[in-house]
Amino acid sequence: MKLEGLRVLDLSLFLPGPMLTQTMADHGAEVIKIEPPGEGEPVRNVGYRTSDGVSVWFRNTHRGKKSIVLDFKSPAGVAAFLRLCETADVVVEAFRPGVVDRLGVGYDAVSKVNPRIVYASISAFGQTGPEVKRPAHDIAIEALAGVVSLNLGGDGQPTNPHMPVADMAGSMTAFAGILMALLRREKTGRGDYLDISMQDSTMAWLPNVTGPVFAEDRAPRVKEERSFGGYAFFSVYETADHRHVVLGGVEHKFVRNLLNALERPDLIPLAEGPPGPTQEPVQQFLRATFAMKTRAEWEAWFADKDVCFAPVLDLHEAFHQPHIAAREMLHRDVDGNLHIGTPIRYRDEPGRLDTTLPALGEHTAEVLRQAGLDDAAIAEILAGRRG
Repeated sequence: MKLEGLRVLDLSLFLPGPMLTQTMADHGAEVIKIEPPGEGEPVRNVGYRTSDGVSVWFRNTHRGKKSIVLDFKSPAGVAAFLRLCETADVVVEAFRPGVVDRLGVGYDAVSKVNPRIVYASISAFGQTGPEVKRPAHDIAIEALAGVVSLNLGGDGQPTNPHMPVADMAGSMTAFAGILMALLRREKTGRGDYLDISMQDSTMAWLPNVTGPVFAEDRAPRVKEERSFGGYAFFSVYETADHRHVVLGGVEHKFVRNLLNALERPDLIPLAEGPPGPTQEPVQQFLRATFAMKTRAEWEAWFADKDVCFAPVLDLHEAFHQPHIAAREMLHRDVDGNLHIGTPIRYRDEPGRLDTTLPALGEHTAEVLRQAGLDDAAIAEILAGRRG
């Protein structure tokens, strides 16, 4: 696999860091999760659980990893971590800025024992700027990135985003940055430090919706903009059975294919025009038309039409599509537990899901012994963990 031979030390918790390191584990990296004493990774105990008592969130972010417990408030724990860093390639952390330095496990300390290390810090707002100490999780970052203002409910008011966009943007930005730094290390022999801001990462995902901000110095008028329902052919419509479908392509060929099939060629000029109020006659027609058949009937009707159309599936339906099965994006392990598959697909060296999950601290003694710590040092660390 592509990342075989890489050793990753993961200090992060919750979603951005663990998702990134799981992606690396799926492609062959040895990922060692360093968990705090006590309860360990919080998502071990968050949300829905399967019949074996395991959190679905934990299962979908920690498969194939090793778990060790180190107390960074203890000199022995810090020393053990720095020993592990001597043979590591990547460190990922997601504490508030300044915490790892205060604990003695920041980049400056780590790079002294291993100049080749690629050290990634994922934080809400980055390591510089006036907001660095501000606490925030995904929704707050999305709010400050302007994304919540784009996410309007039926009443026209902002509503909770239904995807952790800031978490995942930060995760995948860090993943790309780590891989670039590892590639560069092949030439220079040195690692680097990555300062990844989830807010920066989220705002970098907005190139197609910043038109009014950059071109006209104003906020988007959300329901009039191309990407948010301002185009009749880029909108959601209710069907006769109170389900929903979407049209998702405004190219002229799709407009003409559909409106000719619906015997309304007179609406083509409006549908091909700019987004906003001039689209309303087209939307009115499409709302009335889609309300005449059920979602299933529309799926059958569109089957031979070259139009960007899709039914709005609920999440259960989405994961149980034949196409998702063909792409192996829903994986069932030998015990019958479900996992989200890996989306990075190589022809020659595909990823491989190791669906085993580590018990809290399961690999502490094994990993530390491999790092050269003697039994007395390991016993001291294990005693601190139990304390």
